[in-house]
Amino acid sequence: MNILITGASRGIGRATAILAGARGWNVGVNYANDATAAEATVQAVQQAGGQAIAIQADVSQEADVLALFDAMEKHFGSIQGVVVNAGINATSMPLAEMAVERLRKVFDTNVLGAYICAREAARRFPASSSSERKSSSTSIVLLSSAAARLGSPNECVDYAGCKGAIDTLAIGLAKELGPKGVRVNAVRPGIINTEIHASVGDPERLERIGNQTPLGRPGSAEEVAEAIVWLLSPQASYVTGTNIDVTGGR
Repeated sequence: MNILITGASRGIGRATAILAGARGWNVGVNYANDATAAEATVQAVQQAGGQAIAIQADVSQEADVLALFDAMEKHFGSIQGVVVNAGINATSMPLAEMAVERLRKVFDTNVLGAYICAREAARRFPASSSSERKSSSTSIVLLSSAAARLGSPNECVDYAGCKGAIDTLAIGLAKELGPKGVRVNAVRPGIINTEIHASVGDPERLERIGNQTPLGRPGSAEEVAEAIVWLLSPQASYVTGTNIDVTGGR
């Protein structure tokens, strides 16, 4: 399988790329700025047993997204799976204190970028025959967040709102693409051990909130990757339009 993952140079995207490599899949490792981290992910995918290339693109820019898909197809051929993972957050604060520049940047990447990537996948996935639809071999996995249903008050209601849009996209796009044999699902991580907690200015948030979950700990990027790769795989051939919580019960 040929799998394109946006924001794959670190965190959940990186863990997903490595797990896909362990399946023997070919992986497009998209990154925005950190070429060194992206190349490290490529090496890790290859060590796991797959093939990979790093492709730079800002997902909020349509031209970049078109070039991203072109580069993936040129190198590996037709794409069977797309993981729409790239996203950003910003310093924790109430909505009343957020500047419009911050809001625009967060929404441009997390909502507009996700929709452009999902749209491009929808355009490029070929329509399946009736027999091929039984296996539903093409798949889009969107990265949502538990913030979509918790709201993230006084921290990042802008980010939470973006992920609410992703939840809706998963439902609507699954209905649009199901007749073509394309599955669309989302994964909703909770408190996961990635760099995003430091990016909001609260590095202690991981343990503080993670320890309050029913399972009593934060999750790992690898645990989220397991859900994503399952949704990409033939084992999830009858699963579409759903959202899997990986939240430790939170």
